[in-house]
Amino acid sequence: MHMIKRATVFLGLPLIFSSAVWAQEAETTASDSETAQRLHLVCLGAGSANKYTSAQAQAWDNSGNSAWGTVVGNRAQPFEDQVNLWIEGDQGEIRMPRTMLPAIRGGKDGWFKIKSIEMTEGEIRASVGVNIINNPKLRIDRYTGAISLSGKAGDYSGVCQAYDPEAVKQKF
Repeated sequence: MHMIKRATVFLGLPLIFSSAVWAQEAETTASDSETAQRLHLVCLGAGSANKYTSAQAQAWDNSGNSAWGTVVGNRAQPFEDQVNLWIEGDQGEIRMPRTMLPAIRGGKDGWFKIKSIEMTEGEIRASVGVNIINNPKLRIDRYTGAISLSGKAGDYSGVCQAYDPEAVKQKF
């Protein structure tokens, strides 16, 4: 009987400790988010996506010999698209141009985490977590609104405008 009670006490300690740590982290996050204001941006622009391409060919000579080959390469696919993003303190998400997204990717409902955010008075620099090997670099000029995304999947540039989602009126 005594061993069962001791096991219960020892098993309960990690839960109490982790709850206390979680509550402290929640307080810290709440106080940080109160001082940081959420920045919402909508950006219009264009870019060029890197797309894989391949071609096959077969040939025969007069003697009946044949040969075949496959060529694999990249081609640039131009596109125009809109990018939406929000940043609040060291957190943020971005909706990337669909053409720049690889077949294997993370994200949730088209939104990807913005990582390693560095905000200065003049610019915002970060990277976007598309997948484990594709983390495009993000740069936004805070004076002109110019945005650039550059990575393995291609490049995008445009102009951003801040907006307040609570105050924006619907077009229709």
